[in-house]
Amino acid sequence: MSDTAGLRALDPVRSVKVKLGLLVAASVVLASVIATIGAAGGVPVVLSIPVTVAVALGVTQLLAVGMTSPLREMTAAARRMATGDHAVRVTATSRDEVGELARAFNSMAEELAGVDRQRRELVANVSHELRTPLAALCAVLENLADGVADPDPATLRAALDQGERMSGLVGDLLDLSRVDVGKAPLARRPVAVRPLLDAAVAEARVGGRDVRHAVHVDPDDLTVEGDPARLRQLVANLLDNAARHSPPGGCVTVGAHTDGDRWHLEVLDEGPGVAPEHRDRAFERFGTLREAGGSGHAGTGLGLAIARWVTDLHDGSIGFTDPAPGTHGARVVADLPVVPTRTRQEDTAVPETPVVTAQPDPAPPDTDHPPVPSLTDALFGAAWPDRAVPGNVRVLAGALGVGVLAGVLLPFRDPGLATFLVLLAAAGVLLAASRHRRDPFTLTCAGLSLALSSVVVLRDAEWIVGLCLLAAAGTGAVGLVRGRRVPSFLVAVAAWPLAALRGLPWLGRTARALTGLGNGAALLRTAVWSILGVTVFALLFASADALFAEWVDAVVPDLGSEDVAVRAFVAVAVGGVVLCGAYLALNPPPAGQIARPARPVAHRFEWLAPVLVVDAVFVLFLVAQVTAFFGGHEHLERTTGLTYAEYVHQGFGQLTLATLLTLLVVWAASRKAPRTMRADRVWLRVALGVLCAATLVVVASALYRMSLYEQAYGLTRARLLVAVLESWLGLLVLAVIAAALALRARWLPRFGLVSGVVLLLGLAIANPDAWVARQNLDRWAVTGTIDWEYLRDLSDDAVPALDGLPRPLAECALRIDEREVDDALAWNLGRTRADAYVAAQGGGEWRTRTDCPGPTASG
Repeated sequence: MSDTAGLRALDPVRSVKVKLGLLVAASVVLASVIATIGAAGGVPVVLSIPVTVAVALGVTQLLAVGMTSPLREMTAAARRMATGDHAVRVTATSRDEVGELARAFNSMAEELAGVDRQRRELVANVSHELRTPLAALCAVLENLADGVADPDPATLRAALDQGERMSGLVGDLLDLSRVDVGKAPLARRPVAVRPLLDAAVAEARVGGRDVRHAVHVDPDDLTVEGDPARLRQLVANLLDNAARHSPPGGCVTVGAHTDGDRWHLEVLDEGPGVAPEHRDRAFERFGTLREAGGSGHAGTGLGLAIARWVTDLHDGSIGFTDPAPGTHGARVVADLPVVPTRTRQEDTAVPETPVVTAQPDPAPPDTDHPPVPSLTDALFGAAWPDRAVPGNVRVLAGALGVGVLAGVLLPFRDPGLATFLVLLAAAGVLLAASRHRRDPFTLTCAGLSLALSSVVVLRDAEWIVGLCLLAAAGTGAVGLVRGRRVPSFLVAVAAWPLAALRGLPWLGRTARALTGLGNGAALLRTAVWSILGVTVFALLFASADALFAEWVDAVVPDLGSEDVAVRAFVAVAVGGVVLCGAYLALNPPPAGQIARPARPVAHRFEWLAPVLVVDAVFVLFLVAQVTAFFGGHEHLERTTGLTYAEYVHQGFGQLTLATLLTLLVVWAASRKAPRTMRADRVWLRVALGVLCAATLVVVASALYRMSLYEQAYGLTRARLLVAVLESWLGLLVLAVIAAALALRARWLPRFGLVSGVVLLLGLAIANPDAWVARQNLDRWAVTGTIDWEYLRDLSDDAVPALDGLPRPLAECALRIDEREVDDALAWNLGRTRADAYVAAQGGGEWRTRTDCPGPTASG
């Protein structure tokens, strides 16, 4: 059954244009309703827009899949037909242009199936017909060659009979080829019917069959217009068929008479006759009278088919009819015009090609529909194949359960324990769905993701919590895909949101598995009509009866309230994100195929020269650093016009970027450098070693500049984060040096990922806001300058740095924001410490002071 069975709500519409209009209108109306509910309920824009777009796209997919499924079915069916499977059919339920095309495709498939059956039957029957005379002829010739039989007239006559039998079959096949081509020349001229029939009867008598012949022509001088050779072929084939089915000594009657502007040719035998249900089949190729219900020995099965072809050429018809009263046997009547109405120079015949054969297929045809490619296959294709992952109701239920849990716990609470519980439940669903849940790297990524998620319980600073949650999602995606290289890491991160599209076919299979044997559409219709009925009648009765209205208000929540709207949006958003991650776990993209294999260059100088040039630039930079360091502040100001603080601030960002680019240069050189010769490997180690060593000096210079800048202007979150980033890059450079010495770097991408996550986790555990606050307070104690406004923007995590400060100064350095919901599920270590600190300072209202001592530092 196709993936889109039952999703054809727009099938009754007779125009594709109208369907597209309805599709757009439904999507716009639904998006407008959801957006209105979100705005009325106070849902944030960052939450309402993604949910609205996702729901609108889901409805569009639901309606559009039924519109395009016949086209996709035809594509799949055409591919199967190209391989020889002509039994495939497509679903043609819609009434629009696509439905008409689908029905025409099915008709074409039926015609091709009939032609294919005829071809196979032709091979089988011709082989069967040729085998008997060939075997007999070989036996006669073998007896003659071995001297078993003498070459007397009887023996030679037997051999000649077998040869003539094969010659007759070949002649029939030649005539059949003309039928298939559809063209045959006719030499029309007046033909006397009596001599034509007498000559055909005389030829039939030579065949040696034990039958008598009777000829009747009325009028006796009947003359018609036609091709004498083709008409003689028609009579000969009918007489041969009648003789073969007549009993020994029987009589075959052939007659002709006129009926207005037409004449009838009749042949009657005294055999068992042909049952009415078999009469049409007798004129098909190889549809012999034995197969049609007659008796006697079978011929080639082509005689009657050729007879029909001749009558078609002459604008006539042929068929079996009931014998006249008082007679029995098979009666064939050919109805022909005395003077054909069509005029021909070279007559072109388009014979009536039979589409149903007498011989059935060896196996019953497969009537199942072909597997239908989804709408997303054209978008993703081989880059992310669907693999027909079976539907998984438990995974769907788990994702929906996480969404409901998020809708209940998250709204109106600050991030804390409730957020961690939701993240823990989501991680459990993703790990349970993962194809690689027993892989050590996947388990490691899962552990790191949970550790990063726990920061939401430890820290109140939104910036570090946000970074950790993003890193947790990225690390989890890499673990689900089991990436090994940097491109696969990027693919894994991008695949999570793209799973919203790629996973739609799987979601359809899951919905059918949930509802039983593909009754998803019926269940959906039932639910819609039930909800509509309850809503209409409940509103009517509530407006008519006050008591009933009170009951309704007590049971049905206010859908327009802020509480219900926000919780619904959160549930949909979180459940959708988890569901996308679950599909990524079930069907990860082949990320390992993204990175192309290395293609070393042919000559060493092609990679070595650029690397040596970069090495020279680094060496010059290091010389400049040494000159600035030993020259002192006066030399720097005299040569550049910059103070030392301005000098170090100007270059920090560029040095960080230079470190990143160095890693890119090392990666490119390692892919392009050949390693077959020992000299190649030595040059690779030396060139990259010099570059990495110089980069370490650059990293040290950047960190030193940041230290000087911090001493001059103080520490901020951004400066601390960039310093940690530069330290991580230095660690990667050390790892690159180790990989270059061994010329093996398969472990390097995963090491970079894990080390970066561990470093970020360490930063979160170290409490960066408290670190920033402590450094600035220590600097204030020495220099007397501090930015109180910046300190007040720090989170409650900065409380540990305030120990020992009197309350007036603490109120300068700390702002206590109003809590959303202060319960156990909103517990967070940073906020708990802040509350305890306020209580230790005497409690009461914590106010923000503006009359704080000391000048403010800037920079």
